[in-house]
Amino acid sequence: MQQILIQAVAVEKFYQTPDEKRIQVIAPLDLSICEGQIVALLGPSGSGKSTLLRMLTGLSQPSAGKILHNGKEQPPDNLAIVFQSFALFPWLTVQQNVEAPLEARGVAAPERAERSRKALDTVGLDGFEAAYPKELSGGMKQRVGFARALVVEPEVLFMDEPFSALDVLTAENLRSQVTELWANKKLPTQAIFIVTHNIEEAVLLADRIIVLGKNPGRIRTDFAVTLPQPRDRKAPAFLSYVDYVYRVLTQPDAEPGVLQPAGLPGAAEPARHTHQMLPHVRPGGLAGLLEMLPDEGQTDLYRLAGDLGLELDDILPIIEAGAMLGFLSVKEGDVGMTGLGRRFANADILSQKQYFREAAVKNVALINQIQRALQSKPGHRVSDEFFRDLLDEHFSEEEVQRQLETAINWGRYSELFDYDAGQKRFFIPEPEPDEEPARLDE
Repeated sequence: MQQILIQAVAVEKFYQTPDEKRIQVIAPLDLSICEGQIVALLGPSGSGKSTLLRMLTGLSQPSAGKILHNGKEQPPDNLAIVFQSFALFPWLTVQQNVEAPLEARGVAAPERAERSRKALDTVGLDGFEAAYPKELSGGMKQRVGFARALVVEPEVLFMDEPFSALDVLTAENLRSQVTELWANKKLPTQAIFIVTHNIEEAVLLADRIIVLGKNPGRIRTDFAVTLPQPRDRKAPAFLSYVDYVYRVLTQPDAEPGVLQPAGLPGAAEPARHTHQMLPHVRPGGLAGLLEMLPDEGQTDLYRLAGDLGLELDDILPIIEAGAMLGFLSVKEGDVGMTGLGRRFANADILSQKQYFREAAVKNVALINQIQRALQSKPGHRVSDEFFRDLLDEHFSEEEVQRQLETAINWGRYSELFDYDAGQKRFFIPEPEPDEEPARLDE
């Protein structure tokens, strides 16, 4: 039986508002990191991936529940984190950057030098000890970040989207080297926990994948990847894992156990969304995607993302917005246009606005509430305070602002309403003569 290195027990994260309301960011969940595993954490933007990582590493305390390290409720003393940003000290050499955590721990200079040179050799940077960060490429800077994490010989190595700031070829090369070093037991760590937004990256690297849902964050599915290393991206078995993750992410209210293919383990039943959450998408981006889809039939979402060069956090909000408005249908990891979506995609600009307006009022609660409030006022002007209070019940202050900004953007595009930032008021502009378009039938 594998030893559990880190365990989250009924861990929850929430924030208290000034009026004692609780905003739940992560619902109570259980999670374990075992020795000998690479664990990948996936989820849509806003699902709490980085928040969960920070709690597991002790950078942030859970609001409820507990984090156990080797079975004990105590602060971690031997973990390391590789972040998305390189975060190197520009005034220090490569070797001095790698030695920094050892110096902070009081390790003697001779031992620091020996261990740092060994770490640099592991990541392929021997010969660059005296170089400064400004002399390095992005890939080399991230290698320094890996060496700095490995030099402390961490029990668990945490990585927060470590390849996302790199170009495609550099990221691919570094991923392959991490996989090779891990397989050959050349990494001085017992487990790796990686947060990523790249589904293919997760299936390439991980022995186990955890997928989060959002609003609030919770585990949708947690399953093992049993493919041998190195993995072939084009193999049917590889693609089945990728497609499964896409299906889970694009059908947030479906039970993952129903979605998954034969051979994958069961999954916990998801919690339901507590409040409709607007995806942060501009109407132009949605219109652009619809124009690229064929008029008939379904398109594999994984292949679509690859064709468009989009990552998970880029394409999922657009798909979610299209499905929310009734323009797209998503089933079993495939996406296609509905009849309404086809009419929208093939319409002229003014007609597209009209289709969008009617779909938003019908399907988006916040848009509908703003419109009804404006129509009920003689001057057609309403303070945003009411809607902020409404959203405060369910979202953090930052997310409330993002929800309102998205609603304003959608309202302006569809010419339902406008917003006066100075007075913090929604209003309906006075229509120009003969401007009112006729209603479009669905």
